[in-house]
Amino acid sequence: MKHVVSVSLGSSKRDSTAQAVFLGEEFILERVGTDGDMQKAVQKIGELDGKVDAIGLGGIDLYLWLGEKRYVIRDAKKLKEAAKITPVVDGSGLKHTLERKVVDDLFSRGIFRPGMTFFITSGVDRWGMVEAISKNGGKLIIGDLMFALNIAIPLHSIGSLRTLGSVILPIAANLPFTVLYPTGSKQLERTPKFVQYFKQADVIAGDYLYIDKYMPEDLQGKIILTNTTTSENVEELKKRGVSLLITTTPVIEGRSFGTNVLEGVFTALLGKPGTPPHYPEYEKLIAQLNLGPTIRVLNED
Repeated sequence: MKHVVSVSLGSSKRDSTAQAVFLGEEFILERVGTDGDMQKAVQKIGELDGKVDAIGLGGIDLYLWLGEKRYVIRDAKKLKEAAKITPVVDGSGLKHTLERKVVDDLFSRGIFRPGMTFFITSGVDRWGMVEAISKNGGKLIIGDLMFALNIAIPLHSIGSLRTLGSVILPIAANLPFTVLYPTGSKQLERTPKFVQYFKQADVIAGDYLYIDKYMPEDLQGKIILTNTTTSENVEELKKRGVSLLITTTPVIEGRSFGTNVLEGVFTALLGKPGTPPHYPEYEKLIAQLNLGPTIRVLNED
């Protein structure tokens, strides 16, 4: 049986373990939160090194992307280097491949339509998703400045994201990650913010912890496109009036695991991580596994 563990800087209250089968191989999928403690995460990765088939980085990105150029986050590099034997992945390979496919599929099925407005929490975290939405005629509200830097200025195109990112990312990648993203107990705090952009959007997309932290009480009729949701998250979104919850990763034992976990599965199946920036090996596995969006109706229109 193969074993994939996500070591997360997030809250340990979201920890879980599940079993699944992929291409005939049995897997244990595990998520271990370190409550924002970077040193504890380094220690845990060191303990797992050589004992599991793949390690995912949760609650932190190793890479931020602008097109085919990627920037390495300094703090995440420390985590990756804690493992000398077991491959470490952050989910970006799935964001470049599976999430593109999911968006294309949703447009082709008419669930998404040209002209719909998409509020995306971070474009550099989900470049593939942004490109696919733009290609299919979606209107963009990109929240990188808002969610990561608390600057209430939206971006509306890939071009503006690329221009701004080329200036900011070399600096942001070297900041302490806690400046850019909530870790530990901060992930459990809810402080509604940027409410006008949530209201303008037909679809709210991207990292679920950002969405959960800042979303308003009223999400009547909205579509959420994300992953890493628990059964408690689903109930909360239903209560707020969300019509559809769409996750880009499969739901396993009531939880949609993060892209880092699924990329860990891909890595274990392949015996190595995929090759960036196009990840042809992952595209083949996506086709073999017949992966696509998981769509749950939470409230009828």
